[in-house]
Amino acid sequence: MGSKVISRAKDFFNILRFLQDEKGSDPHTYEEDIQILKINGRKITAVSMYCGDQTIFLCEKLVPKICESDDHPITETSNCDGDDDANDSVSVLQTELGPQPLTIMKARQLLSFYTLSQNASVSAVDNNPALHPLWVRCDMSDPAGTTWLGAETVCVGSKVTGVKLYSVTCKGSTVDKKSLITLEELKQEHKKKHHPSSMGVKGSATFNLFGSTIVENTAIESKSSVTVDFKWSHVESIFEIPPLSSTATLNIKVASGEMRSPMFEMYRELEFLQTLADGLRTGETEWMEPLENTSAVNLTKAYLEELQNTAKTLQDQATKTAERTKLKSETDAPIFNTFLERGDLDFVEQLWVRMRKSVTSYQDIGDCLKLVTEALRYGDIKPWIHRDSSSSLSKLILQSYHQQIDHVSLTGVTPVNMLLEMGLDKMRKDYINYLIGEELTTLNHLCYYLSTEVDLQEQVVRLRKLHHLLEIILTCRTFLALPYDKLFLLTQSCLQHYKTSPYDEEHEFKLQIKPALISSFYQKEHPVLWGVEVSSGNGPREVRTALQLSDRPLVDHVIFETDYSDETVNGDSDDPAFFSTMVCCSLVNFA
Repeated sequence: MGSKVISRAKDFFNILRFLQDEKGSDPHTYEEDIQILKINGRKITAVSMYCGDQTIFLCEKLVPKICESDDHPITETSNCDGDDDANDSVSVLQTELGPQPLTIMKARQLLSFYTLSQNASVSAVDNNPALHPLWVRCDMSDPAGTTWLGAETVCVGSKVTGVKLYSVTCKGSTVDKKSLITLEELKQEHKKKHHPSSMGVKGSATFNLFGSTIVENTAIESKSSVTVDFKWSHVESIFEIPPLSSTATLNIKVASGEMRSPMFEMYRELEFLQTLADGLRTGETEWMEPLENTSAVNLTKAYLEELQNTAKTLQDQATKTAERTKLKSETDAPIFNTFLERGDLDFVEQLWVRMRKSVTSYQDIGDCLKLVTEALRYGDIKPWIHRDSSSSLSKLILQSYHQQIDHVSLTGVTPVNMLLEMGLDKMRKDYINYLIGEELTTLNHLCYYLSTEVDLQEQVVRLRKLHHLLEIILTCRTFLALPYDKLFLLTQSCLQHYKTSPYDEEHEFKLQIKPALISSFYQKEHPVLWGVEVSSGNGPREVRTALQLSDRPLVDHVIFETDYSDETVNGDSDDPAFFSTMVCCSLVNFA
């Protein structure tokens, strides 16, 4: 019997070793009904405090795909391919159930295989290098309500000297804080398992500072979120407020395009720019609904006539158009738009503003630019432009000062390219104006984002990155009132990140701050996550017992019972309901 168990442990080890050495992350099927995945431990909420960012093995029940169609009942199958004629006439939908747990007995068996395979003292098992930690989903069928079992090797140098075994137990949510384990009971639980000479106690908490909100009992969903993580020592009671001596880290994730964002008007401008870029790339354009009732051609004609009728000098004309632009923005735009408002829009930028609000076809673009180039060629206008303007139209304007204008064939994609350059030039100046004006960075640090040496598509990508950076900065300034020094650090972090990373609105930017800066946001609020951890031992031999209290389950593969009424769920109680998750650790030393 013993040799059979060791043989199975060795087979299990070989599978894990193969997966560990594989570069990919495809799941592996074990014993026909178990799936083994190799993933980042941060993705498993309930155990991430022990896994961190390291790679782990995850074992769960293999769930076959479900085939569902209008004419046929749902059937379980691993292959949904059927008769070709049937597939032609029936729409077959493949769906997958969420993650499914294994029984407690099976989970313990897998952990025993893992532990045996790491023990060099077992004669039939070779002295193997350490494996990634193993975590197994469990079905809560035991009295303790176990939802996860885990194992992690303990090493001295490259030698495996033992294994830490973890168990995660959960309880359904309750508003009765008296039913929760006390801090003293948690300490006693740790002492029973480990008999330490001394213990350390650390607290942690997470608060939502910005995200989805409730207005008149209606949830306004938001893809943006700003949370803050607190960590502190010397915890005195369950649910205590993080002291001002805590370390606090903001986790900032901002989605572009939300209507309550200070950048919403700029986002609409960026959307039009992206429409032009996508049209050039794919050959198809979905034009946005125009913001102006007057056609693009008529707006352009009116603007050119206005310039022709102006009897003042170029200096006066620039001042007048700048003042007119400023007045228009103050009356028409949201108050938050003043963050990026510029009063020095030149001719090309003013033309872009008009066209981006009214253009609905390629014909519009070509007709508008034809009017402008003819006015330049015949000397009807002598418009003012910024000295550092780089668009094709700006170059034609510079040539018009010397009555030497190159011929431009306004056919094909040339007009779209010209309009895209105008928008890129204008929006880059908008962003520079804010970042430099607020002393958040320097031109040297913006070189990557302002380069015109790369193609137009890449310029649009870099402009989107710069826009997202400003969404982040202005969200923190407007809604959290962060001081200049923190906004400066956040700006540098974002600029550095996007020089080497792709555009990603799901990325969380982190910023360490002093709790006092945001005390008004969290001290009267309930945390979404509150935890306490009792620990003893040092280094790889450290063991921990932890309690996590959360406003939602930390486990996604079981359904929890609750002990409160529907009235409480609907918010009639001032006390929030919390789910309880407890993580216990045991240390097994190999002889």
